[in-house]
Amino acid sequence: MAHSDPTEHPPGARIVRVPEDRGGQRLDNFLLGHLKGAPRSLVYKLVRSGQVRVNGGRAKAERRLEGGDEVRIPPLRLPAPGEKGTPARGLLEAMEASIVFEDARLLAIDKPSGVASHGGSGISFGAIETLRALRPRESLELVHRLDRDTSGLLLVAKKRSALAELQALMREGAERAGSLRKRYLALLVGRMPDGVMSVEAPLHVGLRQGGERHVQVSAAGKPSLSHFRVLERRGGHSYCEVRIETGRTHQIRAHAAHIGHPVAGDDKYGDPAVNRRLREQIGLKRLFLHAASLEFALDGRTPYVLNAPLAPELVEALDRL
Repeated sequence: MAHSDPTEHPPGARIVRVPEDRGGQRLDNFLLGHLKGAPRSLVYKLVRSGQVRVNGGRAKAERRLEGGDEVRIPPLRLPAPGEKGTPARGLLEAMEASIVFEDARLLAIDKPSGVASHGGSGISFGAIETLRALRPRESLELVHRLDRDTSGLLLVAKKRSALAELQALMREGAERAGSLRKRYLALLVGRMPDGVMSVEAPLHVGLRQGGERHVQVSAAGKPSLSHFRVLERRGGHSYCEVRIETGRTHQIRAHAAHIGHPVAGDDKYGDPAVNRRLREQIGLKRLFLHAASLEFALDGRTPYVLNAPLAPELVEALDRL
């Protein structure tokens, strides 16, 4: 009798010692690196059920590992390379065209809206899987993530040393000199006050039915800080520059909704009636949030200033306001 369960007859559990240069990496990202092709939802399920252990004990997906930690990875049979097929030609071409910077250590893409940073939750190929299909001989790892609906700069490390250094810079926060500075452009619903509005509100990630993540301001959440500055007002709404000092899931979207000015086109945290009106009046069919620039230095001395212009469909929508 044939078995269709992909976890049937797997090899035994294994213990993987965390290399020193992986110190600081989140447990979920570490597991995804060792379980190539595993959906993120499955990785979270393995962690929640206690099948993954760190130094013999249960751990949460967001735990930061330390060099020398021993991680138990449960038995799991994943599709062999080639079983999943390859990304569609159009996606391959879009990813190739989206590369805006590359050197020996990293590459940056201007990720289109609608493309996930990575596969999972029913998506076979995100940006990183497609880039790996384009560059099968290279070791490529996501430095950070962007929401599927957010466009703009996404960093990919080509060397393990660059990955470790960039992730350390991200953890340090924007207040430290030399850390990684992120700048976003967003259209917020309604009239924001002049000047810079700083939103310091802890964010908690919850899971809804089907594993969908939903973020809300909660005392039980993690410290989160965003700065919103109005660049101009259009049609009663506010076109803003946003700088974030922490990189929480859905941070800008949750903070914007929290202050009563959700991101235009946000179908998760926004105003459905306003979104519908913007779709009909200016043709805005997506989230108006774009990762526009990244500034950082590697080795403490090599400066990087990367930019991605506002996506054409957002420029057109802004012009119609």
